[in-house]
Amino acid sequence: MRQRNVKNKNEIIANSKYFIENPTEYKGHWQDVFKNQNPIHVEIGMGKGKFIIENALKYKNINFIGIEKFDSILALALKKIPDDLDNLKMIRLDAINIDDVFKNEITTVYLNFSDPWPKARHEKRRLTSFNFLEKYDHIFKDRNHIIMKTDNKDLFAYSIKSLNNYGYQIEDLTFDLNSLNDLENIQSEYEEKFTKLNNPIYKIEVNKKKN
Repeated sequence: MRQRNVKNKNEIIANSKYFIENPTEYKGHWQDVFKNQNPIHVEIGMGKGKFIIENALKYKNINFIGIEKFDSILALALKKIPDDLDNLKMIRLDAINIDDVFKNEITTVYLNFSDPWPKARHEKRRLTSFNFLEKYDHIFKDRNHIIMKTDNKDLFAYSIKSLNNYGYQIEDLTFDLNSLNDLENIQSEYEEKFTKLNNPIYKIEVNKKKN
């Protein structure tokens, strides 16, 4: 999907106190950034930020980091953050480099409506492929914990198999999240969109002991 260019994106990003310019400098020391020992949750591909901002507002005892690789989308997300939200930071990053930024310090990874990369030759780009699961091993703290939501049935089926083959245990699994009427469920922009279209929303939560 082609993204709308934000003309003043560079100024928005540069002037935001929530943006971390050089995230690799904090590898292994992200709790110093937040100045506390609270758990750190990461959303890979946060889009315009609705999901992670609402989580940060609701769960003040958890630190959140949003990852986005496109400047225009990152700028839109930064503009949405209210003042004095001390438990939220955002970084510009291609997820393929995630293990250059974090080391044994992340509690939970969220994968919300990730690009399905449907062609077989692009399998390694899927965020639940062996290629990425291996990288996540280096960023998690006490155990590997991933929560994924998508409207793409094929990606979901692929992810269940991939996660299982990699040694993850399923904690929760649903093929129609909306049918549960979960009042605690926080939606991303894409989830809101697909829910209005009555598309089924698939969700899986998995964990794996550290090697």
